[in-house]
Amino acid sequence: MAWGNPCPEAAKSKPLFLTIYATVIVGIILSSVYVFSAIYSSKPPNAAISLSTLPPSTYPFMFSGKDPVLEAPNSSALSDQATISVSSDKPLKLLKPIWEPPPRSKGMPPVESFRLTKELVGERVKDNIIIVTFGNYAFMDFILGWVKHLTDLGLSNLLVGAMDTKLLEALYWKGIPVFDMGSHMSTVDVGWGSPTFHKMGREKVILIDSILPFGYELLMCDTDMVWLKNPLPYFARFPEADVLTSTDQLIPTVVDDSLDVWQEVTGAYNIGIFHWRPTESSKKLAKEWKELLLADETIWDQNGFNDLVRKQLGPSVDDESGLVYAYDGNLKLGLLPASIFCSGHTYFVQAMFQQFKLMPYAVHTTFQYAGTEGKRHRLREAMVFYDPPEYYNSPGGFLTFKPSIPKRLLLDGNHTITSHFVVVNYQIKQIRTALAIASLLNRTLVMPPIWCRLDRLWFGHPGILEGTLTRQPFICPLDHVFEVNVMLKELPEEEFGPRIDIREYSFLDNPALPQEVKESWLDVELCQVGSRDCRVSNDSSVARVIKLPKHSSEDTFKQVFSSFKDVKVVNFLSMDDAFIGFNDTVREQKFRKRVKRYLGIWCCVMDHTPGHIYYDMYWDEKPGWKPLPPQTPEDDHPPL
Repeated sequence: MAWGNPCPEAAKSKPLFLTIYATVIVGIILSSVYVFSAIYSSKPPNAAISLSTLPPSTYPFMFSGKDPVLEAPNSSALSDQATISVSSDKPLKLLKPIWEPPPRSKGMPPVESFRLTKELVGERVKDNIIIVTFGNYAFMDFILGWVKHLTDLGLSNLLVGAMDTKLLEALYWKGIPVFDMGSHMSTVDVGWGSPTFHKMGREKVILIDSILPFGYELLMCDTDMVWLKNPLPYFARFPEADVLTSTDQLIPTVVDDSLDVWQEVTGAYNIGIFHWRPTESSKKLAKEWKELLLADETIWDQNGFNDLVRKQLGPSVDDESGLVYAYDGNLKLGLLPASIFCSGHTYFVQAMFQQFKLMPYAVHTTFQYAGTEGKRHRLREAMVFYDPPEYYNSPGGFLTFKPSIPKRLLLDGNHTITSHFVVVNYQIKQIRTALAIASLLNRTLVMPPIWCRLDRLWFGHPGILEGTLTRQPFICPLDHVFEVNVMLKELPEEEFGPRIDIREYSFLDNPALPQEVKESWLDVELCQVGSRDCRVSNDSSVARVIKLPKHSSEDTFKQVFSSFKDVKVVNFLSMDDAFIGFNDTVREQKFRKRVKRYLGIWCCVMDHTPGHIYYDMYWDEKPGWKPLPPQTPEDDHPPL
C-alpha cells in the first residue's frame, strides 16, 4: 500500500470508522461503571495494596515527577517512593483543611464535642494513620510549630491533645484539629522531672492505650520535636513492625538509613518519637505499660517502657529488616536510626546526619541544659522554630558583632579542660562587652556562635564520648555555656538593671527576617586612638561604616549612636576593648549582678565529685584563675 493522502481512503470507509468509534465509547462507559463500582463497593480492611509488594523494576515507571526531598543525598529516597500506600477500601478521603479557622459567629462548641472517640480520630485519619501530640498552653508555640512543619510536608492527618481548656480553645480558633484530654492541667510550663511532668507522661500512655483499639496506626510525638521530612514512607518500609521507636543512642551503629542495629544500641529507647501499629502485641504492651505506671507513681514513663520492652530482647525477626522480637517474645520492635531521627546530641552536637550525607527526618530537643527556653533556643539556632513577625523586628533594633578567636586557641595543642576553658573564656569576655553595649543602646544582642573544644554531659567523660562523631572543636549550643533560661527570665530591674534581650546566632540568616531589617545596617570599625582617621564621628556617608575609638566611654557611645537609633542592625567588626564601662557605678553593679547569673557549668571531670566547673563572667579579673571543680561543698556555687 502506497503512503499517499489517507483522506480518500477514510472517506470510503466511513461506516467502518463509525462502528469502531461507537464500540470504543461503549467500552469506555462499561469500564467507568466497573471502576466506580469497585471504588464504592465494600472491601475487607486488608484490601489495601502497597507498592512495596511490587517488583523494584516497576518503581521508575510509577513516579515521573522530581521531588527535591526525595532527591536529597539519602539512600532512603528510592525506598521512600516505593512505600506509598494506595487504599482501595473506600473513596478518596479529603481531610478538612488545617489553618482554616471556623466562623466566630457560631461560637465555641461545647467541650464534650472534643471528647476522644473513634469517630473524632477517624475524621483526621489518612491511609489508616494518625499523627498525635499533646500538651498544655505553655507549649502553644511548640505545638503550632509542630503542626506547621507537618502541614508544610503535606501531612494533615494529625491531632493535638489539649491538656487544658485554654489550649483547646486557642487551637480550635486557629483551625487546628484538637481533642480534649480531660486533664485540666495548669497552663504554665511544668518543668522537666516535676510531678506534673510525670503526670503528663502517664497521660501519654493512657492516650496510646485509648487510640490503638480504634484500629489506626499511631505516630505519637512529644511537642518538643519537629518533623523535617515526611516519615510515613520510612515507617511503611517495615510493615511487620509492631513498634518503631527513637533512641538516645549516641554512637552510630549504621551509616545509612537502615534501622539501628539492636544488638549495638546501648542508649535508652526514647518515647518522644515512636510509631505503633494496632496489633495484638502492641495493644498488649500499651495496656501493661499503662497499668504499670498507674500502679506506681514513682516510675518514669520512659523507664517503664524500657523495662517492659527489654524483658525479652532477641532474636532478630529476620536477616534483613533489622527488627527484633521484644517484650513478650512476639512484639516486633525496630529502633529508628539516631542519625536521621535525631536526638539533641546527634543533631546539634555531632551533626551526624551531615557527616553521613543523610537528610534528617526529625529532631527531638533532648540532651540540653536550660529547660524549655533551652529547647526553644536550640530550634531557633537551627532555624526550625516558628516565631511571630515581631520577633524578627525588635523596636530598639539589634546589635551584632564579628567574634575573633586566635587560631592557636582554637586548634593548637590537645583538647583538654584547660584549652577548652581558655578558648571559651576568650569568647565570654567579648560577649560580656557586647551585653554591656546592648544594654547601653537598648538593643537586642544577636549572640555569636560559640566554639567549644569539649562536649558537655551530665557525667564524667574524657572530653568527648569515645565512638561518637563529635568533631573538635565544634560550634556548641548556647546552653552548653550559658543559662539561656536565666538570660530570658524577667529579673527585677531595680536589682539587676535593664533587661537585655538576645537572639540566636543564626538570627540574621533566617529567611523570616524582613527585608527592612536586612537593608538597615551599620558597620562599626574599632580603631586605635591616635591612629589616622580615628576620631569620634557619626558620619556614615561612606558605605554605611563608621569608625569608633577603642575603649570608648558611655558618653561617647551615646554621642555617636544617637544618630543611628533608626538603624535596625548595628554590626561591630570587632568587640575587643570596645567599651570601658558605665559611668554610673550603681548601674555597673546592677549589670554585673545580672550577667554573672548568665553563665552555667561545664560537666564533668572524671573521678571527682562534684565534677562540674563553673564558668565565670569575670574570670579575667581574678589573677591565677583556673578551671577547677569545687573542692568543698561550701565552694559549690556559681561565682556570684
